[in-house]
Amino acid sequence: MDTMGRHVIAELWECDTDKLNNMEYIEQLFVNAALEAGAEVREVAFHKFAPQGVSGVVIISESHLTIHSFPEHGYASIDVYTCGDRIDPNVASTYIARKLGAKNSEVIEVPRGMGPIHVGKSKKMNVYST
Repeated sequence: MDTMGRHVIAELWECDTDKLNNMEYIEQLFVNAALEAGAEVREVAFHKFAPQGVSGVVIISESHLTIHSFPEHGYASIDVYTCGDRIDPNVASTYIARKLGAKNSEVIEVPRGMGPIHVGKSKKMNVYST
């Protein structure tokens, strides 16, 4: 194993605002994203804010997936952190971006447990919903 974990931090822009404000949709989306990546889901906790926005976490055996949505801006910040080398966090991150209808995103992957953090350049991606 080259790292103790991989941490994907994604900025998702121009997302479907209805989806960003739908807690049930986001909760199921994050569980599905974890399963899509091959992770084992342990616990799920999400909260709907008034008047809008959702925050939540899916705890997986391999670590976690989180979101903070800002429907008024069509924006979501997501983290997917996986320990070990069995699960690729990019699989879950890309799945989430696509299902939220993100038209633009910036993604950074940070290796964890390797000593001083050297954050590389982010990669911009165009993501289309299906």
